[in-house]
Amino acid sequence: MVRVYGISNCDTVKKAKTWLIENKIDFTFHDYKKLGISSEKLSYWCEQMGWEQVLNKNGLTYKKLSEAEKHGICNQDTAMAYMLKATSSIKRPIIETSKGLLVGFLPDAYQNMFG
Repeated sequence: MVRVYGISNCDTVKKAKTWLIENKIDFTFHDYKKLGISSEKLSYWCEQMGWEQVLNKNGLTYKKLSEAEKHGICNQDTAMAYMLKATSSIKRPIIETSKGLLVGFLPDAYQNMFG
């Protein structure tokens, strides 16, 4: 089972979903902006990939933080607390498969995972 996590109106999520559809990969979609994300799921992602990989430091949500707030996000616990409060700060999409996790939209990585 392939599960795509992200935000419906995100262009990167749209590209990833289009790629999966065009390559006939069945998936379910979880919009964590609307449905939230569990601390267990977020913890799993952070343990598998590292919290630095899961936190989207290039997004507007993170960039709007003050320098003090950014410096306060310095380990997995503080990063998770922030991401649970501001789900838009989670990189997207995150794709779970039986073979592992994918973050973002990188066609070559998708081809390697599903090809």
